[in-house]
Amino acid sequence: MRAILQYLWLAPRRHRFRPWRSPYLRWRIETYSGKPAEEIGFIFFWSFLWHEGGQFLRFLGWCRQMRHYRQASRRPWQSAFAGPEESLTVQ
Repeated sequence: MRAILQYLWLAPRRHRFRPWRSPYLRWRIETYSGKPAEEIGFIFFWSFLWHEGGQFLRFLGWCRQMRHYRQASRRPWQSAFAGPEESLTVQ
């Protein structure tokens, strides 16, 4: 639940206290549900989050994983994917 609230606080930026008016969140819901963004209002937004909460948590987990990969690619010397130096030498 904390991840959902954190995402709803950070993603809509100027629409933090009215996330159903955020163009970004409306676009996200439109691409997932197929409902036109202009028709997404208060009731639909919260009922969508209530019914699709599990999928939303999976999406947030995926976002967290992609952020980790992005940070690892910026610092390859600290990457968890880099093997030990011994494996890089030819014997």
